[in-house]
Amino acid sequence: MKNRILIIEDEPTMRLGMNHFLSSAGYNVKTCEDGAKGISVFEKESFDLVITDLKLPGYDGLAVLKRIRTVSPDAGVIIMTAYADVKTAVQAIREGAFDYIAKPFSNEELLIAIERFLKFQKLEDEVTYLKETLREKVEFEEIIGVSSVIEDVFDRITSVAGTDVPALIAGESGTGKELVANAIHRLSKRSTKPFVKINCAAIPETLFESELFGHEKGAFTGAAEMRKGKFEFSNGGTIFFDEISDIPISLQSKLLRVLEDNLITRLGGNSLIHVDVRSIYATSKNLKECIESGKFREDLFYRINVVPITIPPLRERKEDIPHLIDHFLKHFKEKFNKVELNISQPAYDALLSYSYPGNVRELKHAIERAVVLSKDGLIDVKHLPDEISGTDAKIPCITEDLSLQESVRCFERQKIIKALNESGGRKIEAAKVLGISRRVLWKKLKEYSIE
Repeated sequence: MKNRILIIEDEPTMRLGMNHFLSSAGYNVKTCEDGAKGISVFEKESFDLVITDLKLPGYDGLAVLKRIRTVSPDAGVIIMTAYADVKTAVQAIREGAFDYIAKPFSNEELLIAIERFLKFQKLEDEVTYLKETLREKVEFEEIIGVSSVIEDVFDRITSVAGTDVPALIAGESGTGKELVANAIHRLSKRSTKPFVKINCAAIPETLFESELFGHEKGAFTGAAEMRKGKFEFSNGGTIFFDEISDIPISLQSKLLRVLEDNLITRLGGNSLIHVDVRSIYATSKNLKECIESGKFREDLFYRINVVPITIPPLRERKEDIPHLIDHFLKHFKEKFNKVELNISQPAYDALLSYSYPGNVRELKHAIERAVVLSKDGLIDVKHLPDEISGTDAKIPCITEDLSLQESVRCFERQKIIKALNESGGRKIEAAKVLGISRRVLWKKLKEYSIE
């Protein structure tokens, strides 16, 4: 389908010349001689791009621009003027013009400006489509959230998904790094190809090279036949290295060489094998600290850290917790066939106030446990794990059964547990909140048997 362009120009020779040239170039062109008619035509018909003179009888170009942006924000506007100056150009761009072209200009200059807008529009459409697709897919993948920090993660996934550059996903355990890797692969042009996952922390060092690159028959004792490695299995697709910090230092140089050359050699073999693989990495450790301690190569770090994606811990995006609770509750209600199920206010408050050192994974398991244990269609505090429900939810500190000293000890213990929960288990921060030294906190933890 031809792109539709509206030209608003009061000079007849200029208007006719542009119409003839752009029509010959394959565009569907319509012209108007003043701003009022141009706006009237635009409001009745659909156009991809408007090219308008700045100085027009009636409505000037900036007024036309403002009206077009109101009626159809997706339409592009290119401003023409013989009164070229920086101030006018800046004003036009601020008002939403795509480009600014000064008279006199050649047909080639005009064509370049139009083609640049159409390419930009195509990219905008692709990004919009990817974002819409991503929202659907990541919700299925349980990446749930409305916070600004998780929106930044969504945007970073969208940006990197359509490319082949390496992505490094960093975040604490349980934040959903694998889910982000899944989303990147599903949105990529390799989505129909293999997606191979490697847990670097679970492979013995002696088997790592064979796992990655494969081996030839007789390469080592027990190698009774040739076996392909993960790189060959993922050829054409994506390979995901979970906990990349745990890859043996002796193997890191070989991995770097593969990433640079796209060539592998099976263990015990001599033939070079070309592989076309997109790589994604995840780590719960600080790789720069690993570099300083000599456990990770600096050159490998810079090779894989092309597009970093950091997933914030759940305690830093607490506004997402209600959405996660609703999502997991719905999921486990269906899984365990609990038709009518609600959460009591105390239980809900406990879920909202907890700091989740285990992040989203811990919340998910807490909801699963509560759904299983619940009776009579209600999840109560007693159905939650002890660390979430808190001692105060089960044992009131002020009762006739407790002496003054016992009540004080009970209250002190609960305050310490609450401070630890809110600090994500970080004892230095908890001590500051409590107004005591770290040494005193250690003593209290031992005294009250708090793990």
